[in-house]
Amino acid sequence: MTPDGAFVVVLPVKPPARGKSRLQRGLPDQGRRDLAEAFALDTAAACLASARVRAVLAVTDDAAFASRLGALGCAAIPDGDGSGLNAALRQGVAEAVRRWPDAQPVALLADLPALRPGDLDAALDALVPGGPSYVADADGTGTVLYTAPHDQFDPAFGEGSARAHEVGGALAVRGDLASLRRDVDDVEDLVTALAIGVGPETLRRVAELDLPTG
Repeated sequence: MTPDGAFVVVLPVKPPARGKSRLQRGLPDQGRRDLAEAFALDTAAACLASARVRAVLAVTDDAAFASRLGALGCAAIPDGDGSGLNAALRQGVAEAVRRWPDAQPVALLADLPALRPGDLDAALDALVPGGPSYVADADGTGTVLYTAPHDQFDPAFGEGSARAHEVGGALAVRGDLASLRRDVDDVEDLVTALAIGVGPETLRRVAELDLPTG
């Protein structure tokens, strides 16, 4: 078992005004923005409640939303690179290593509104020490979590990222981990997450939109 506080989560967060564009296919634009914000807040709160996580570092260019994340207990830095998710993660990890040099960085998507701290702890406990690991999404093709010692940290998020991480030498974390694997890109994903059970911010926004809650 990994010791408590052995990891720092690097959480890339698009400004809610630009996040979760595929939700627009079934929701009004303001509803999409509100849900993107709620997903990130609930994901961050679950990470902060994890026994294995020492800190959460959000990488976002939305200063106002960074303040909301800060109120939860996250640290935050701007995405100074702007050239994509993997670049933002590398920048975040460089800062995480500077602030918490003895904690291993964990890249985690910010669209996991059903995330339970116990599933995150279980995934981090299942890592093989000394190398990269990843958690595939519920479909098995994407990645929701990638971690490695900072000197081996080489994320490959994007289309087919689970395979890309495997080819790059990362080991897949096994187990159900249903709440961790359920990222939300569209309304169908959201309905599935609601059946698992989402955090309070997402639940509040869903109620405002009159969507089914399970």
